[in-house]
Amino acid sequence: MKVAIVDGYSTGATLANRLARAGVDCIHVRSQPDVSAFLVRSFSPDDYVLDLGFTGDFIHLARELARLRVSRVLAGTETGVVLAETLANALSLPTNDPALVEARRNKSLMQQAVQAAGLATPQTTIARSARAAAHWYAVWGLQEAVVKPLASAGTDGVTFCTSAEEVGQAATNILTTPNIFGEPNDAVLVQERLHGTEYCINTVSSSGEHHVAEIWRYTKRIGPSAAPIYDFQEPVDPAGAEGKVLLPYARDVLGALGITETPAHTEVMLTDRGPVLIETGARLGGGTAPDVVDAYLGPSQTTLAVTATIDPASLPTRNTPDPGQQPVLRWVDFINHHPGRANPDALTKIAELPSVVAVFPSFAPGQYLAATSSLPTSPGFAYLAAPTGHELIEDYGTLRAWEHEGIYTSR
Repeated sequence: MKVAIVDGYSTGATLANRLARAGVDCIHVRSQPDVSAFLVRSFSPDDYVLDLGFTGDFIHLARELARLRVSRVLAGTETGVVLAETLANALSLPTNDPALVEARRNKSLMQQAVQAAGLATPQTTIARSARAAAHWYAVWGLQEAVVKPLASAGTDGVTFCTSAEEVGQAATNILTTPNIFGEPNDAVLVQERLHGTEYCINTVSSSGEHHVAEIWRYTKRIGPSAAPIYDFQEPVDPAGAEGKVLLPYARDVLGALGITETPAHTEVMLTDRGPVLIETGARLGGGTAPDVVDAYLGPSQTTLAVTATIDPASLPTRNTPDPGQQPVLRWVDFINHHPGRANPDALTKIAELPSVVAVFPSFAPGQYLAATSSLPTSPGFAYLAAPTGHELIEDYGTLRAWEHEGIYTSR
């Protein structure tokens, strides 16, 4: 079996590794000529039998994949979604509804498609200038707004604003810098700010059936530039009260976006008026550690994606993970408060905390680390697991105290 992976970065690198270990010949394709350093550092060329690199000639690329007898084309990360699905459609391979491919990447079109299906979305506009963004905020009379890139991921460029002036400045900042993937920002999304609890639902769809792998509850904090930064995530029991509200809504969102054949990462805010969509990516959730999820929660999204690729008939018939007591598990994002050169001893010290089961750095020894203000400037993350919540919270508090002391940098 041969599978093409478009932009095999982030969790897409783990997907390629898992497929290669299962005996699949993986072929890599790049969707753009230049790749941001944030993505490149996760790429593993040894998991591919062939790297076709980037080509602007779509017809030539499609013919080459046909000649190689590729049986699936998958997106490794967000940047690969449109090209992967367009190639799969051209080759008559399993993929999502081609009529909605742009809505699965462009957040404005995404909101329109979901809203057209009668599902709750925030008040939203697309603006191509700071003046237009500020004007929309003023006209709608909002108390708070969120300004973010039109086609990015994570907390990249996300800014909370409470005035038209702040909206205009946030829009200027986004429009004058590339997004997390190195792509130019030619427009911004301005939305009402939602209040509630934020979750992500990781799914794998096959033949129109949506298999739920994981639900995570986010906790974020406001960073030094008024943008949210990730603090930690905790698993949610799909059979619990939160899961019973979130899952039907998430499935309806997948249907509204025409997602029938791929993984999806759907972020939802549970508000006083019910679940409201933040965004959906038609790909694996980013930056995860499937081995840890497999060990503590059951089959991860990556595990289900491999099964859906190799032998979809063997996917579990259940649509949600087994109910029951979830382990005391927490994904903790690292937060650096002190700019400087990376301290190579930091990771060893963190790994020695009793509840730490895995550490995933995003820096090399001696590399310059800026203060954390967004996902790309986080030094990495760790998974903590413990028999009781008390033990886990104690180690979490110790880690945060070390960070304020400057554990990541040598000064």
